[in-house]
Amino acid sequence: MARSLQHADVIWVHNDSGDDAVLYGIDSRTCATVSELRLRGVQARDFEGLASSFDDKGRPVLWVGDIGDNRDSWPNVSIYRVREPKKLGLRTRPARQWRFTYPDRPHNAETLMVDGGRVWVATWQLASGGLYTVPLTKGVAIADRVAGVGSLITDGAIHPSGIGYVLRDYLDAHVFQGLPPGRRIATLALPAQVQGEAITWTSDGRGVFIASEKDPRLLQVELPWWVLASLRPPDHLAG
Repeated sequence: MARSLQHADVIWVHNDSGDDAVLYGIDSRTCATVSELRLRGVQARDFEGLASSFDDKGRPVLWVGDIGDNRDSWPNVSIYRVREPKKLGLRTRPARQWRFTYPDRPHNAETLMVDGGRVWVATWQLASGGLYTVPLTKGVAIADRVAGVGSLITDGAIHPSGIGYVLRDYLDAHVFQGLPPGRRIATLALPAQVQGEAITWTSDGRGVFIASEKDPRLLQVELPWWVLASLRPPDHLAG
């Protein structure tokens, strides 16, 4: 799940494995589907991550992680980037592809985070996952592990101001100050969901939206004041 940088109150989502390479624009106020964006020339294997950012020309783009690997067996996985459409409705756009693998062995992953052109993936594992930077290079790149993360991480997102990020599992949200790997400042219980696998920030960065499989609701969760205060670095470090 990723917030739109082009359309107010729109959140982009995708289905789990089994669907075509399609992103859906959802009105966060009504949960109505307001757009379908098809990725031309892409065959979805197991879409499991979505992020938004601006490209080097200042244009809003969406990043899609075809990074699911339930059997930990794929020799490489893919990340796609597509321009966010200026108009909603039915749209088709070409996507650029990058492939990567991990330095040790294949991993299942459900979390893709992007800040500008910097890309991170967090793996989903029973004991504890890893946080990796992904080089955007030709051929099959090798991701670089930069930190460990908790178990069963299902999604994450960079704060709109780039001052932190959030990871979620099935029960909690973990808030970090700074860009990955950053410093964890809070773990907060989320509203109970059947299978919570999506999170993104509100546009003002004061809360998050969460969603779940097998549940049509989109839930908005405001973060406590002390978490928001801790996200911001001390004045002498700011800027």
